[in-house]
Amino acid sequence: MNVDIVRLLHQHLPQLYVFTRVAGLGSFQAAATALGLPRSSISKKVSQLEEALGQRLLQRSTRQLCLTDEGASLLVSAQSLQGVLDSAASLKMAQQAEPAGRVKISSSTLIGERYLLPVIPELRRRFPKVALEFNITDEVVDLISQRVDIAVRVGHLPNSSLVAKKIGEKSWACYAAPSYLARAKPLTNPRELTQHPCLFFKNSQFAMDHWTFANNDGDTVNVAIDDAICGDDGRSLAALAAMGLGVVFVDPLLIQPELAAGSLVPVLTGWRHPEASPIHLVCLGREARNRAVDAVWQYLGEAMGSLTVDG
Repeated sequence: MNVDIVRLLHQHLPQLYVFTRVAGLGSFQAAATALGLPRSSISKKVSQLEEALGQRLLQRSTRQLCLTDEGASLLVSAQSLQGVLDSAASLKMAQQAEPAGRVKISSSTLIGERYLLPVIPELRRRFPKVALEFNITDEVVDLISQRVDIAVRVGHLPNSSLVAKKIGEKSWACYAAPSYLARAKPLTNPRELTQHPCLFFKNSQFAMDHWTFANNDGDTVNVAIDDAICGDDGRSLAALAAMGLGVVFVDPLLIQPELAAGSLVPVLTGWRHPEASPIHLVCLGREARNRAVDAVWQYLGEAMGSLTVDG
């Protein structure tokens, strides 16, 4: 076969594969049964290949199929490539099929609970053949070594082979339970936090034990937090603060149920962290991700939307 024909056949690999199955099995129905496709789809793919080549490959009748001379010649040429055709066509047809496979998703605990998990039922409805594996942790996760396909990351990302889509921003402010504030010393200035038990995030790589504040006048204060209660699970810290154990420095985005219920209320309302950090959905580049990962990536980017709220 000349170069132009080879290129044309490459462009119509699924159709060529179907043609070889029809010719080998002797009928459209037998090929349809073997491939798990409707008979009409089999007939259409053969017609598409004939149109692309400008040649009749099969003579059809109500009782049998016969190869034309051109069809017989093509079948002989294709048989020498049958192993490649079988694997490559299967991959090509799988790409055109419904997304299927396993996708591993990583997120911090609070973002995972509040914003990732609620969109999973619809994701499963759309892609029932995609199996999901979750890595919900506040530890820093290496996507490559731990084989994570998609992750939610907070903060500015270093240059890497990952692609990122900004889905929101994370801010910080102080909150406490009304039961705690009823018995605690007044709290009107960030420097007074040294007189209050505080709850802060700490894991093996990072400790958020210095809280920075700015007010509307442009004043900035940095407070070193005493080691009262710390932990590596943001969900637990918010729950403990709601129990009246002290002041927590957290993104209002992630404690909306507690704020709505009144179990946490804002304190130091004239002060908040001077900078917001971006929230990204990150993933391997398109050339390195399969159809299942790409489908989940696209869905999460739309479903999680903008995570920024006023607090």
